[in-house]
Amino acid sequence: MKIQLKKQLTNIACLTFTFFFMTTLVNAQTTSGNITKQTNVVYGTGGTGAIKVVDNKGTVKYLQAQNGMTVFTNTTNDVTTTTWQLGGTLTDNTYIDVNGKTFGLDKLTLVTDVNSASTDATTASTHGTGTGFTVLIRDEATGAVQKIKLLDLLNVTAGHAAFAIDGTVYAAGTTAISLDVAYGTTTIPILNVNKVSVYRNGAKLVATTDYTVDTASPKQNYVKVTPVAADWQFFTNDVIEVHWIK
Repeated sequence: MKIQLKKQLTNIACLTFTFFFMTTLVNAQTTSGNITKQTNVVYGTGGTGAIKVVDNKGTVKYLQAQNGMTVFTNTTNDVTTTTWQLGGTLTDNTYIDVNGKTFGLDKLTLVTDVNSASTDATTASTHGTGTGFTVLIRDEATGAVQKIKLLDLLNVTAGHAAFAIDGTVYAAGTTAISLDVAYGTTTIPILNVNKVSVYRNGAKLVATTDYTVDTASPKQNYVKVTPVAADWQFFTNDVIEVHWIK
């Protein structure tokens, strides 16, 4: 009776774990075909491997862990205990579909020293090989979680250019001029006019009124300065300065 009860309990435990483990796999890695059986685990050594079990019908089956899970089997006082636990090496690309639910991590520590941002982080590094901290980001194309140095995340590109109304390239009395300030390229999005400041002889011009960002080819992303006839116009020796950030 005791032997039969032990077999039944073992069978229930195996079925419960198998159901949980297979449910996890559905939204993650291998979803078709066969997964190769691993070498049988060596009891007491940990690591990965296949665990041999026998159900109450005498059928031999194997349970095994892979792709980020670790199995440890030990024998103490003639009792064999197998434990599946988080932690290990991913062997396949793995995606978790939250299906509108919340996926979060509690009890995370707060970075209080921003001066400890990493300066020596490298790609695909293992913890303990660098110093400071990096920021996790998501690649929208692949969904992959990657890291970026805080310095690179907060890096702001800025520039300045000055143009003289000289009567030739930029002539006095013109109704509008489009200035190439070296950031214009069709390979980046058109900059917002709010990120561009234009000055005439040190006086700030009004955005969207005195200047805009050109959107028409071939001067796409140029700064277009348009004098307001009733207020001001270009004169020879005027200096137009453009400051921009992106």
